[in-house]
Amino acid sequence: MIKFDNDFLENFLAIVRKYMQLRGGLTQKDLSEKTGVGISTMSRFLNLKTASVDEQLVANIIATLNIPLYEVIDGVDEDSTDSFKRLVQFYKDQQAAKEENQESTPSPQEQVKQKTNASINMGGKKMSMPFGEPDKGNVTKADVTLRDKLQTLSPRQKTYITDFLDLDVADRDLIVDLGDAVFRYIRSRGIDF
Repeated sequence: MIKFDNDFLENFLAIVRKYMQLRGGLTQKDLSEKTGVGISTMSRFLNLKTASVDEQLVANIIATLNIPLYEVIDGVDEDSTDSFKRLVQFYKDQQAAKEENQESTPSPQEQVKQKTNASINMGGKKMSMPFGEPDKGNVTKADVTLRDKLQTLSPRQKTYITDFLDLDVADRDLIVDLGDAVFRYIRSRGIDF
């Protein structure tokens, strides 16, 4: 967990308001859309109505507004500086990937993919096997790749996966065992999510 100085939030919000103006006079709604955070969450945060500093939100705002780290780093506890820098870099990478995806999105004519079937002989039986991109309307859970699933995760969830993958094997097994126990408990209570 990243630790901040006592007066960090007030100073940070002043810097955020400055950069909202510098980036074209953004409103709270604009900032919430750019960061992918709910408008009520953003409003509570910007109006100091939160009990604690949300490190994920702080890093997301810094990356979205492209605030130089030297503007805010003094408010981060010295022991947390490296973790904070990595978290901000994670969100900056997310922003860059999002912008790259927006630029490289093909037109509807380019999106048309050809799907074909191949006929094969297996054990004396003739089988037909589909090749090509699945129809977007008929995508089943089995058709979704791991990459597609990862792209649907929120930045917070992706950070959790990164932290999980940084653990050694024994610690990963412990986390998996804990998660399995939680899922079994939830299912035993009949809760479906």
